[in-house]
Amino acid sequence: MEPSHSPQVYEILTSYASGERNFREIDLSQANLRAIDLKGADLSYADFSEANLNSANLRGSDLSYANLSEADLTQTDLRGASLLGTDLRGAILLGTKLAKADYDDTTQFPTGFDLTQHID
Repeated sequence: MEPSHSPQVYEILTSYASGERNFREIDLSQANLRAIDLKGADLSYADFSEANLNSANLRGSDLSYANLSEADLTQTDLRGASLLGTDLRGAILLGTKLAKADYDDTTQFPTGFDLTQHID
């Protein structure tokens, strides 16, 4: 399923389908990545600010130090993902699955976010 007609997104999906998992430092700010499947990918230091990641599968992905500020992560699967130092300020996390996600005190969650409601 192609979540966007962007050539960059198509290239990523093609690379991922052929086995590539290293997408460090990629800039996908404001991209439409709805329902994208990048399970287990290295997305560390990537820029997903203001991106639509609604219903995406990022399970087990490395999102360390990624910018997900203002991103739509509604129903996104982040179980087992690395969120060390990740910027999630202003992100929409309705129904986001975060069980076994790895985070630390440098991970920035939205103001008032209750992590305990997302770890089942």
